[in-house]
Amino acid sequence: MKKVLTIAGSDCSGGAGIQADLKTMLANGVYGMSVITALTAQNTTGVYDVLESSPEFVAKQIDCVFEDIRPDAVKIGMVSNTDIIDSIAKKLKEYNAQNIVCDPVMVATSGSSLMKNDAVHALINQLMPLATLITPNISEAEVLSGLNIETKDDMLKAAEKISEITSAAILIKGGHLTDCADDLLYENGNIHWFSGKRVDNPNTHGTGCTLSSAIACNLAKGCNLAQAVQNAKDYITGALNAQLDLGKGSGPLDHGFKYKEV
Repeated sequence: MKKVLTIAGSDCSGGAGIQADLKTMLANGVYGMSVITALTAQNTTGVYDVLESSPEFVAKQIDCVFEDIRPDAVKIGMVSNTDIIDSIAKKLKEYNAQNIVCDPVMVATSGSSLMKNDAVHALINQLMPLATLITPNISEAEVLSGLNIETKDDMLKAAEKISEITSAAILIKGGHLTDCADDLLYENGNIHWFSGKRVDNPNTHGTGCTLSSAIACNLAKGCNLAQAVQNAKDYITGALNAQLDLGKGSGPLDHGFKYKEV
């Protein structure tokens, strides 16, 4: 069995963060492991408090995983400060981690900020150079590129700009576009568009976590980037189409939609 590690924050309501990641990994047929960067008090209506792990404890968790059950892929989610980012980067270099998917989580679906301003610079300079793929949404791609994104042409310009600061492939998620939901994979100057039919479902809590984790699962199983993204998109579309409706805000996906009792 292939193994995948998520390095991310915890979501006590179960819809995002490591909880979403581990559910996704189980549903995609890999063995999931986690390194917790922060505890969050959150639910579908917002993030109410954050308790960060110490950089030393994050490093110790990574040691315990790599020295016993080495992962075939790594997904990085919520990393809220520069010291934690520095600790993660050092350990991933030390263990020569492969198939790293970096989801630059800056803002939760509810609109709550999850990353300190100075951490963005550390993310760009320390984690993105290690990544195989980064998966920003429109607003995150705007921060990374410094450009305003409203159209597919804008997405391409932003990808080209971001490629100047990282050798990683870039998947800009188009779910926040007004006219379509197409995603752009930009890999070494090669362009691959994934057409996306917008699913009429207001419950999107944890979609970014879920997609990046599903991509990591498929990379661990030997898929190339384009196929890994397509498989992950198919999975998340199924999870959205299941129309799970929980909570008072933007609710979670049905990560186990394939396994419902008939």
